[in-house]
Amino acid sequence: MRIERIEHIGIAVSNLDEAIRFYEKVLNLTCYSIEEVADQKVRTAFFKIGETKIELLESTDPEGPIGKFIEKKGEGIHHIAYQVDDIEQALAETEAKGVRLIDKSPRKGAEGLSIGFLHPKNTAGVLTEFCSNK
Repeated sequence: MRIERIEHIGIAVSNLDEAIRFYEKVLNLTCYSIEEVADQKVRTAFFKIGETKIELLESTDPEGPIGKFIEKKGEGIHHIAYQVDDIEQALAETEAKGVRLIDKSPRKGAEGLSIGFLHPKNTAGVLTEFCSNK
């Protein structure tokens, strides 16, 4: 497995429109994409800083993963995503090293990426995502 870069940092927000305004008006960043990922029950907004992105995540269903996260922990950093050269290999290699996976095989994420999550109980409490555009 080869990690190429930090792909994005995911931040759970209660109100996507308000959060976008903060990032645009206060931080002077430009939201370049808003997308709904229905199967993950989330709306996303993306900002780019160099090669790294900030992904804002708003739940579309209180029972979805982001809704549950905000209910339990409040708004804030949800996950860190790493761009990998081969996501299937990265997931298999990580599992072989004894790390519990949330996704044993890649699934479709925002921006057309293939994604897979590692369980935070094995990653120092940080929800970790692998991403690939292959």
